[in-house]
Amino acid sequence: MDYNPADHPRASTIFLSKSQNDEVPCRNVQDKRKSLFINNHGTSKRKYSSCSTIFLDDNTVSQPNLKYTIKCVAVAIYYHIKNRDTEGAMLLDIFDEKLHPLSKTEVPPDYDQIDTEQKQIYRFVRTLFSAAQLTAECAIVTLIYMERLLTYAEIDITPGNWKRIILGAILLASKVWDDQAVWNVDYCQILKDITVEDMNELERHFLELLQFNINVPSSVYAKYYFDLRSLSETNNLSFPLELLSRDKALKLEAISRLCDDRYKDIRKAAKKRSSSTDNLCGIKWVPAILS
Repeated sequence: MDYNPADHPRASTIFLSKSQNDEVPCRNVQDKRKSLFINNHGTSKRKYSSCSTIFLDDNTVSQPNLKYTIKCVAVAIYYHIKNRDTEGAMLLDIFDEKLHPLSKTEVPPDYDQIDTEQKQIYRFVRTLFSAAQLTAECAIVTLIYMERLLTYAEIDITPGNWKRIILGAILLASKVWDDQAVWNVDYCQILKDITVEDMNELERHFLELLQFNINVPSSVYAKYYFDLRSLSETNNLSFPLELLSRDKALKLEAISRLCDDRYKDIRKAAKKRSSSTDNLCGIKWVPAILS
């Protein structure tokens, strides 16, 4: 039985499968090594960790790096569009940019035939996240909602509907995940030519197609995070390395000590529950009295 990757942690994410099926032209060795090097005044210098110097990337599953998470999400959407099913894919009018344009600029006749560039996707998502001040976690949830929509509604993301699909996913993700949700009218200040009624209709259809399933288990969230990291490695999107300073080292040590104290009582309780043969009490037989 095939499970929905946006619902079950064991099912492989769709974007990672599409990226692996994509035939990437072979690059030379120098281009492959660029992700491992840091440019410094026109020269490339690799950052090595040693006993006295440690470099860490500022990106964890609980606190992802916003800029690079958006880049990875944009790459995932790009592979969805590039390796879409061109035959037999169902299209919904609510996501059609020809019927519901996001701007007054005239949509070209072949708008749904030309593949969208990765940079264009990144600029669109970055603009919304920057203006609405959304978090990196919201970007991961946006990708989860997008893939959940594609599987639930049995549709494909194309050059003609990707903007409205992503906008609908961001609408829900910002309201479900962030403590201070962005209202639909606020997005109308970002996208000047769209009306509040259109935003409300888009959100309503998106929720109905998701069957109102907006729950994201922590295991599913973690799976998408690590799959995005795998995608970044194959596409030379290296996360920035930062020097482990004294303050950050002390902070990590304090967090480690706090976790150790928190689970100390649990470990003691586990030891008490476990017993050995030396602690077993012998069974005493008492003679029965028959009258």
